Amino acid sequence: MNTQAPYILVVDDEQDIRQLVSEILEDEGYDVAMAENATEARKLKNQRAPNLILLDIWMPDSDGITLLREWVGEDDALCPVIMMSGHASVESAVEATRLGAYDFLEKPLSLAKLLLIVERALETSSLQRENAGLKQQLMIGVEPVGKSAAVERTKDKLKRLAQHDARVLFVGEAGVGKEMYARYLHNNSSRRDGSFVDVSVGSISPENSAVEFFGREDNGRVYRGLLEQAHRGTLFLGEIGGMDPETQTRLLSALESSSFLRVGGSQAVRVDVRVVASTRMSLEEEVNNGRFRQDLYYLLNVVTLEIPPLREHSEDVPSLLNFYVDHFVTQEKLPFRRFSMAAQNYLRNYSWPGNVRELRNLVQRLMILGAGDDIELDEVKTALGSIAEQPKLGLNVPEFFNLPLKEARDHFEKSYLEYHFEKTGGSVAKLASAIGMERTHLYRKLHSLKIKL
Repeated sequence: MNTQAPYILVVDDEQDIRQLVSEILEDEGYDVAMAENATEARKLKNQRAPNLILLDIWMPDSDGITLLREWVGEDDALCPVIMMSGHASVESAVEATRLGAYDFLEKPLSLAKLLLIVERALETSSLQRENAGLKQQLMIGVEPVGKSAAVERTKDKLKRLAQHDARVLFVGEAGVGKEMYARYLHNNSSRRDGSFVDVSVGSISPENSAVEFFGREDNGRVYRGLLEQAHRGTLFLGEIGGMDPETQTRLLSALESSSFLRVGGSQAVRVDVRVVASTRMSLEEEVNNGRFRQDLYYLLNVVTLEIPPLREHSEDVPSLLNFYVDHFVTQEKLPFRRFSMAAQNYLRNYSWPGNVRELRNLVQRLMILGAGDDIELDEVKTALGSIAEQPKLGLNVPEFFNLPLKEARDHFEKSYLEYHFEKTGGSVAKLASAIGMERTHLYRKLHSLKIKL
């Protein structure tokens, strides 16, 4: 099986047509699976997500229109579907198009037309994924910000690592941007057109980890887990030191075999995923203390890449400040403000215990809570001292006061939790204790507010 070739599922009850179409597609370099009815088609689609489906309308157990309607209803990211029929009515073609079918082929098939439509459908799907990926990149920055020797060295290493599929373990303090560097690795690799799926391991409760990673089957409906979502792409496991023992065992088995069973499923699912991970703690120490499996550590730690703390490349602070000001103006429509030279100089000499994440949050707080075009030194010192100590600005209330209550509450809770997360050194257990919240509820809250651990 060529895991890099597009995978096409051919569904037709006529064996001669199935065989002919499959042979033609395989000669063109595609990876093909065949199903003779809807039941077999469901099973094959659930085992491995296809890049394209060729679907006959008339079949003995369930017609293709009904099957298309079912798949569209359960899969928001359904691949292109090309309908085929020798006795289709205009109404069938209209209904298939309305449901989202990419195109409609009449039998007897013109093989030249078939290959042309297949090629166009796959190109269209690839462009849509690429555009979604570019949009995602624009939201977080295309590459790590900074021109210091430390940042340039790290980027050069990642460009070399991107040419191979070796697993990489990103090591560094909380907030240094390990996810951003992992995304940079993905964007420079041959998997760049695939998904980059990131998960904060600590935000997944142990009882839900099997469903989150491997997905679920329930009465014929399929929920695809993180590993399937990252098929042909990259799965980034953030802060793996917080992974519970049961999940470690499950993940080890899945990574060793590149296959797994969904919860409630009986058929093995195969995936092609590059797994990279990060940690802020010493995994060697966790292994020695029996809290992390040694075999999983060796599996994930083929190459170790240390991400330096911000205090070691403080010359990048002005560039980072400018980047995040532009980011919040563009993405959150916050009023533009600029840091005075005195404020920038002070921040260059600040120790940044929370690293780039602390800098990002500081910029966001100052743009939300402050007023005036310039961010002066006194305002910066006050903001670093305490999030609660706002400048007294009379009638100038924080911007989020003008939002609907739910949005304003979410905005406050996110800033509040990120602030205390920095103070507690990135530990969920310490955060739960500091804010007086039960840990299970805290996991849900961090997950719902999309706070990166």
